[in-house]
Amino acid sequence: MTSPLPQILVIDTNIVLDAFVFSDTMALPVREGLDSGALRWVATQPMRDELQRVLGYPQIVPRLVFYGLGAADVLAQFDHHARLVDVAPKADVTCKDPDDQKFIDLAVVHGALLLSKDAAVLAMARRLQARGAAARRTLALPSTSPA
Repeated sequence: MTSPLPQILVIDTNIVLDAFVFSDTMALPVREGLDSGALRWVATQPMRDELQRVLGYPQIVPRLVFYGLGAADVLAQFDHHARLVDVAPKADVTCKDPDDQKFIDLAVVHGALLLSKDAAVLAMARRLQARGAAARRTLALPSTSPA
C-alpha cells in the first residue's frame, strides 16, 4: 500500500508567524503535517524576504523575545520546511492586496492550498478553486489517533 502524496501548501507570512513564533493551536496541524511529510510547503525567495522583514517589525520583536526566539530561529524553520521554487508568473486572478499576489500566483501554479488570514485572499477562494488551488484560514488534518 502506497502512502498518499503530500498536499502542496503555500503559507502566508501571518500563518508562518502563528506556526513558528506564536505556536497558535490553529497552526498545529500545519507544523504536524510538515513534520510528518503529509504537507509539502512551497515558497519563493521574496516570501522568505518578506518574513525576514516582518520579523524585524517593532511589534514582532518583543513577541520573539517573549517566546525566547530570534529572527534566525524562525528563518531556520522556514529554511528547514519550505522548498524554495521559482517565482510564479502572474495568475489570471488578481488579489485586492498587491502584497498577497505572490501567494495567489504560487498557489495557482502549484495547485496548492494557500493558508492565509487575509480577507482579500480568503474572498478569492472560489476563484482559486476554479483554477485548481484553494484558500483557507486553517488546516485540519485527518486524525491519526485510534477511534
